[in-house]
Amino acid sequence: MCFLIMNYKKVRAINSDDCQISINEERTLLLVGRTGDGKSATGNSILGTKAFKSMHCSSCVTTASQLQTTQLQDGNIHNVIDTPGLFDISRDPDFVIKELVKCFDLAKDGIHALLLVLSARTRFSREEQASVKCFLDLYERKISDYMIVVFTGGDELEENDVILDDYLDHCPVPLKETLEKCGNRLVLFDNKTEDPVKKDEQLRNLISQVNLVVEKNSGKPYTKDLFMELKVESKLWEMRHLEVELAKERAARLEAEQNAEAALMNLKDMSLRVTSEEPQAKKWGIFMCLIL
Repeated sequence: MCFLIMNYKKVRAINSDDCQISINEERTLLLVGRTGDGKSATGNSILGTKAFKSMHCSSCVTTASQLQTTQLQDGNIHNVIDTPGLFDISRDPDFVIKELVKCFDLAKDGIHALLLVLSARTRFSREEQASVKCFLDLYERKISDYMIVVFTGGDELEENDVILDDYLDHCPVPLKETLEKCGNRLVLFDNKTEDPVKKDEQLRNLISQVNLVVEKNSGKPYTKDLFMELKVESKLWEMRHLEVELAKERAARLEAEQNAEAALMNLKDMSLRVTSEEPQAKKWGIFMCLIL
């Protein structure tokens, strides 16, 4: 006899005959990247359904973070959070932070893996380089421990007889550095394929990478508390940096004032000497006139 006990966090399969209990963890995946690189399409590939709008038109792009849930064949539950283009160069930093806070509200128990979605159809642009660097610098090394790079456009690479390794061999240095920071955890997705075998294979590859992330972090998700702590630390660093700069500015201003005061004193001394020497100069002038 076997029955299921389900709640938000876990799915337990309990066999009353042999008392064996297996617990299927619930995991939350966060998709980030630039508009048009295939975040929503990748989310749909993971979910196995068209839950997120994924169309090549500006009016249909993701405008707010959304969460959708699926249960895989092995019983594992995956929550997938799709986000607006947080790496778009036009995004205000405050918008990015507020949107990420919303993502943690959706995730509730935290994020088990952050999927950085990049398109293999285009070069790793300077815009993406700057955005990714800023993102990693802001949240330091801790966020890269949860990161997996998902390359979309596998269909185009296949059409051009290019394998992912060849693509990576010729990718720009900043992209290689980004991959190194996240332990070279990466997968390639073809979100246009209708081949069930290929769909299953790329999903298995992703889940394998997610398992590595979970293992690396001892099963602890990236939580809102950690996010806010790093945000506060970042603000404190900015304040300390500002204080240092202000201290330098005050010191420079004080030095300038002291130099100006010293220069003024020198001018006064010179003026006094000239004034005191003036009568003597007049006397010598009259004396020389008498002699002549």
